[in-house]
Amino acid sequence: MLKRKITEFLKQWKATKRNECLLVRGARQIGKTFIIEDFGHGDYESFVEINFELQPSLKTAFEGDLTVPEMIKRISVHLPEARFVPHKTLLFLDEIQSCPQARTSLKSWAIDGNYDVIASGSLLGVNYKAVSSYPVGYERQIDMFSLDFEEFLWAVGLSPQVIDSLKGHYANRVKVDDSVHNKMMAYLREYMVVGGMPSVVNCFLATNNFGLVHQEQEKITSAYLNDIAKYADNTEKPKVRSCFLSIPRQLAKENTKFQYSIVERNGTSRKFANALEWLRDAGIVAYCNNLSTLQFPLSAYAKDDQFRIYMGDIGLLVSMYGFEMKAALLENTLAGPAKGGIFENLMADILHKKHLTLYYYRKDDASVEIEFVLTQQTHPLPIEVKAKSGRTRSLNTVLTWEGIEEGYKFGMCNVGIDGKKITMPLYLAMFL
Repeated sequence: MLKRKITEFLKQWKATKRNECLLVRGARQIGKTFIIEDFGHGDYESFVEINFELQPSLKTAFEGDLTVPEMIKRISVHLPEARFVPHKTLLFLDEIQSCPQARTSLKSWAIDGNYDVIASGSLLGVNYKAVSSYPVGYERQIDMFSLDFEEFLWAVGLSPQVIDSLKGHYANRVKVDDSVHNKMMAYLREYMVVGGMPSVVNCFLATNNFGLVHQEQEKITSAYLNDIAKYADNTEKPKVRSCFLSIPRQLAKENTKFQYSIVERNGTSRKFANALEWLRDAGIVAYCNNLSTLQFPLSAYAKDDQFRIYMGDIGLLVSMYGFEMKAALLENTLAGPAKGGIFENLMADILHKKHLTLYYYRKDDASVEIEFVLTQQTHPLPIEVKAKSGRTRSLNTVLTWEGIEEGYKFGMCNVGIDGKKITMPLYLAMFL
């Protein structure tokens, strides 16, 4: 069984919650259902599960009076074996986007307080108008992602002691031993081609066969395309599909800013903006907005019309380039603009899965470009990502600007310090 960080979050929520239900959101096939089922069976005396896609008849349990006793009564008609033991029961409402009234009912469950409730689902196909009342103040939301790099390291058997040691190198800015460094770079390349989708990781662990890994990734990509066909509005289906399939081409350019003309000749924001929002709402992609200036707070200077789009899972992006890309990355023989875009997406994968908002900085004249910008206390923290060794002209420039206290260069290199510039190997980005 794959160890996931969200399990500890669920345990903390159970111990500290006060009159609130939990809504776990995320893309398809990232392991939401499995993790919640395991938590429910292991941490509660009674576990009741409703999947609104597999059991559509149970939607009727949430029609009419939404008081807890009435809902339990109607649920028992369909699930006579269900046991609702006060303060010892977890009710799991899976694929809740398919039953808007179940979302409304979360307020009643929270106020009642006798039963813990976790809802799960994506924003695919949600009919917002059908939700009569959102449970504002009674619902805690958390986004879940596929395995991050650290979880991948757990899966392949890297010991906690080694990870703690690496964290010490990051915190103290001390060079990693060459043999450990080389091994960690090999793990990182494996993560780039496998990614974090649970079924893909399990396939890799069971077979060590990258061909079978690729087939599993192709199944997931096909499933995403099927979801587009099933859930997107009829007028949006071809646009969403075209935007999704354009992502590898968007990131294979020198300038990885999202360009509608790559989706379609003479394409415009007016035509495709809603399609991109659909992909973001579905948890499939992550946005990274350009900043007009490097000042705190970053959100105040984000340009809504200038952004990059990254795949939410690095392994799925690499698979979309074709199987040959795996060998090129694993053997470290890849060259050209596509390499830079893939390494950018790797960093986006790592940062996005830490629930960080993504920003970049690129001057209009292209004289300065910083791949990612975070906030360190109340100062912008510029991060340059290098797929190969080379100078960091843009980072060197911004480190001379007022208000920039330090910056990071992440690449294939080891740890080093040069004035305000800290050089780090890419695998240490998991500790940012």
